[in-house]
Amino acid sequence: MSQRDNYRHFLPLPTRWKDNDIYGHVNNVEYYSYFDTVINTYLILEGGLDIHAGGVIGVCAESHCKFLGELAFPETIDAGLRVEHLGNSSVRYGIGLFRPGSDTPAAEGWFVHVFVDRAQRRPTPLPAPMRAALEKLRTTP
Repeated sequence: MSQRDNYRHFLPLPTRWKDNDIYGHVNNVEYYSYFDTVINTYLILEGGLDIHAGGVIGVCAESHCKFLGELAFPETIDAGLRVEHLGNSSVRYGIGLFRPGSDTPAAEGWFVHVFVDRAQRRPTPLPAPMRAALEKLRTTP
């Protein structure tokens, strides 16, 4: 299990009323939404990703989540992000979801993006500004 200091970037994410399931905790599908949110917020704000008109888009090729503790509404979680592998057209992120003040995650996982040409849907090299932003999050195995 990773610790908080194994991540390079954090985004506070408030849980929402709709995130809870009948058992009173955040439903498992919402964890993947948190993963998507921390990744794409970083790519848009730091890497120049234009989700509406850019020529390059990221598609999810693989994702995984290991549930280690419950999250619930209302609370704000810290979504930690790091880059575990950076290829020519792909990136594997590591994500940890933390309660504020906790050094151990309530959930951790990974997410693989393959970047493709918007029109052709064929893999394409990462644009230089995006690669530079992702390099800042890179960790060593």
